Amino acid sequence: MPSTFFGLTIAGSALNSFHVATNTIANNISNVNTKGYSRQEAVHVAAEAMRTNQRFGMVGTGVTTPEIIQKRDFYYDVKYWDANAKVGRYDAEHYYMEQIEDYLVDEEGAKGFSTILNEMFAALETLKGSPESLDSRKAFIGKSQNFVSFFSSMSAGLTQIQNDLNEEIAAQVEDINSIAQKIALLNKQINVIELQGTNANELRDQRALLIDQLSERVSVEVEETEVPNSVFPDMYTGATNYQVKINGHTLVDNFEYNTLKYVPREKKINQSDSEGLYDLYWSDTDMPFSAAGSGFQGRLKALFAVRDGNNAEAFQGKVLSVDPGGRGDVVTISNPSITDINHMTMPAEGVITINYTEYRYTGFTYDAENQTYQFQLNKPLSTALREDLPGRTVSIGQNIDTMGIPYYQAQMNNFVREFAKQFNELHKSGVDLNGDDGISYFVAKNEADGTEYSFGDHQANGSMDAFGDSYYLLTASNFTVAGVIAKDSNKMVTLEKKDLDDGVATQEIVTKMLTLKSEAVMFRGGGADSFLKCLINDNSVDTEKAKLFLKNYENIREAVETRRMSISGVDEDEEALDMLKFQNAYNLASRIIQTMSEMYNRLILETGV
Repeated sequence: MPSTFFGLTIAGSALNSFHVATNTIANNISNVNTKGYSRQEAVHVAAEAMRTNQRFGMVGTGVTTPEIIQKRDFYYDVKYWDANAKVGRYDAEHYYMEQIEDYLVDEEGAKGFSTILNEMFAALETLKGSPESLDSRKAFIGKSQNFVSFFSSMSAGLTQIQNDLNEEIAAQVEDINSIAQKIALLNKQINVIELQGTNANELRDQRALLIDQLSERVSVEVEETEVPNSVFPDMYTGATNYQVKINGHTLVDNFEYNTLKYVPREKKINQSDSEGLYDLYWSDTDMPFSAAGSGFQGRLKALFAVRDGNNAEAFQGKVLSVDPGGRGDVVTISNPSITDINHMTMPAEGVITINYTEYRYTGFTYDAENQTYQFQLNKPLSTALREDLPGRTVSIGQNIDTMGIPYYQAQMNNFVREFAKQFNELHKSGVDLNGDDGISYFVAKNEADGTEYSFGDHQANGSMDAFGDSYYLLTASNFTVAGVIAKDSNKMVTLEKKDLDDGVATQEIVTKMLTLKSEAVMFRGGGADSFLKCLINDNSVDTEKAKLFLKNYENIREAVETRRMSISGVDEDEEALDMLKFQNAYNLASRIIQTMSEMYNRLILETGV
């Protein structure tokens, strides 16, 4: 049976509960502008009733506050993380596509590609009228040097963007590792507090904010499960097991966390790649981590896509045979995806993947007649492998369906190889002012020793050796005018050989050279003057696509965030109403105590009980 003064206990419980509720409101209001803070709420439940020996059986004992919870909906968290990853991806893609655009845009009044090309062919037109004029020859050579400088400059600019992407990848990996460490530490702190029966709301907010930051970089999956009692499986200890996965791989497993590491490539994947591009691996297992999968999202995916994107045009084929070679076996590849020197993107030495296993190769040749490649591996294979590999698929690098830096470098290489080949064939078909046979006008400079490749091993049918003097060695970065011609304009060819025999000075070669601007098929079925337009169109499509998706997913994220904040955000008006509600309730409970105090005073002093 309750005591005579039991009413004071009940009213006192109300005072305590309403005081806790008011303090919680004060905490909410003070954190109204705190990033990541979730609104808290004091939970009020009726205290355990007391059994009496009266007809009514049980009597209430007041109110209690078992916990202060945070108002948060995991469903909207998941939706936010998904949208945030896509915003991170398309924000990075849009930014770097605009960076690429800066190198491609052909502004009027600027020394862009169209201006440089027009000036070069205008100088060639002038040369046609005065072929023996040294000034006209030097003018054309000068404009030609501007032409090749445009490509070397653009290639250097794209390489710089690739290096910037590479460094940002490293920075993003460091951020991911740091976030993982902080989450694991917070998990431990949260469990220490919650094992004591209280909620670590502020620490949970910090952890959720870290997941928000992580989701902008990579796709995240979060799972939190209660830890059962080891003795009584149906009971829970209050601790939880918190797991975070990125792109399907475990990053944080409660108190433990894994880290990523970035390792420079020993060999290039694409011929025009920058040196030392990073690949990612798990630090503990050395297993590769790929952020470029089709189902992945996040800023890291975009960085890899733009840095390594080849428009899904990586070299592929099938193993025809494996034969013993000198230092290593020779793998013959049939059904190759690349059958033209102009389109070759593979480095002379690198890594070839056969049936998901990587092998080093030290060179390759191409037989155009049979359309087969032979790759020289750096070591012999076992007899079992030689027998097993024929028929297996082959690739160098992977297909990444984005027009990234390797794609634009490959397109430029394709153009300069074709342009140089057609111009050189005309130039070599005639004689210079000294009566000597013409040489290659456009050549490739060997940056290592300053020598030049003049394509003496070029075969008309398209066969080549990776280390032979073929147009495969020519890229946008080493495209240049032959040094001997730049120094001596007499070496430039304007006469056909038959002109010497006939004694008639015609300029048919120059006339044919002039057709290379727009009449000769040079790039994607068009002339030289359509080259940059094609690349600008490619870039415009990707830039607008990234911009559109970025805006769409920003709107989705904003909508999800609005819904999420409607639950977990602090609304000043709502808190003000709650404050008045609990203030009135507190005053009422105080009034109950005052009333009961007067009743007890009369009972004790005036009745003599």
